[in-house]
Amino acid sequence: MKKKILVTGAAGFIGFHLIKKLIELGYNVIGLDNINDYYDINLKFARLSQLGINKIEGKKFNYLSKSNLHDEQFQFIRLNLEDSELLSTLFKTQNFDIVCNLAAQAGVRYSIENPSAYTGSNIVGFLNVLECCRYNNIKRLVYASSSSVYGNSCEVPFNEIANIDKPISLYAASKKSNELMAHTYSHLYNIQTIGLRFFTVYGPWGRPDMAMFLFTDAIVNNKSINVFNDGNLSRDFTYIDDIIEGVIRTLLEDSKTSALYKIYNIGNGQPVELLYFIESIEKELGIIAVKNMMPMQPGDVQQTFADMSSFKKNYDYEPKTGVSKGIKEFISWYKSYYII
Repeated sequence: MKKKILVTGAAGFIGFHLIKKLIELGYNVIGLDNINDYYDINLKFARLSQLGINKIEGKKFNYLSKSNLHDEQFQFIRLNLEDSELLSTLFKTQNFDIVCNLAAQAGVRYSIENPSAYTGSNIVGFLNVLECCRYNNIKRLVYASSSSVYGNSCEVPFNEIANIDKPISLYAASKKSNELMAHTYSHLYNIQTIGLRFFTVYGPWGRPDMAMFLFTDAIVNNKSINVFNDGNLSRDFTYIDDIIEGVIRTLLEDSKTSALYKIYNIGNGQPVELLYFIESIEKELGIIAVKNMMPMQPGDVQQTFADMSSFKKNYDYEPKTGVSKGIKEFISWYKSYYII
């Protein structure tokens, strides 16, 4: 019998793609999301529509709606992780085998402007997920961490055993807190927890606040783009299909290590200079961007670079998508969704 999986952050970028893949693989999935307005909720409902969730039903809180494409194989519920009572009821009635927690208040820069938004979903919400796993015999919890926990570390590539005691944004601090909380629950309650430090994910259906989207949208609409730190930045851009392949492995496969608590980098392992990334977008669009060279932003880091050796060793993981192909796929989706 196929396992039943809860995916939180179901209407988000990574959550949507993960659920789509799990359905293809034949698993029964319940997706949870609070559909907050951090960015355009219409994009979130459009993602859910691709999974067969009716927008009218999807808007209702605490209502389990069935997919009109996949029937009971996929159901969606709008719920806040901070609501411990309703979350507990969901766990008790649905008998999940595995939980994948992708729900979080996202955004490094937003955490500087609205710090209180991060304590709810990212701290209290995650604690509620851990408590539900504890009391409902969940043996494996996979959850989203972030490369932001490394801060401005000069030790590259970033290795999971590096000291991460100096986060430079509240978002990063909240993700480090998740890792510490997960360790405690693994130790005390014998729950296998796997934290995934994502590195700059991009691709079709991506978030409008991310560089890929912001650059493409501005260039297409003849607007200038802001290039921070005068372009002296590099990012370990990771295509969404490679991310999903990694998440699927941690959810469904047993690691080559028996450790209950694990943290993995999940990136491409090949940092790309920001200016090259922009040039690749320009080339694909056939438009040269007007660039505003800007200073470094508060909370931002100069480079990200994932050491992938641990993840490759324990899960035989190998990212496959280069930047050129990834950008082409994103722009193709962008044009179909926003232009045509």
